[in-house]
Amino acid sequence: MALDPQLLDILACPDTHHAPLDYDAGGQTLTCTECGRIFDVRDDIPILLLDEARRPGAAGEGK
Repeated sequence: MALDPQLLDILACPDTHHAPLDYDAGGQTLTCTECGRIFDVRDDIPILLLDEARRPGAAGEGK
């Protein structure tokens, strides 16, 4: 099941800039359009915690 489009319209990065997020349905992730942080979507629930986000270019380093 995909995230509701109305929910995607209001979701924003939890960092101070509150930039919009791009949804990747295949990868089940949300990516900040400003800082590039990658947030997982688990069981159709966005995990918008800065401590759990992955930084761009940090592949293989975990969260």
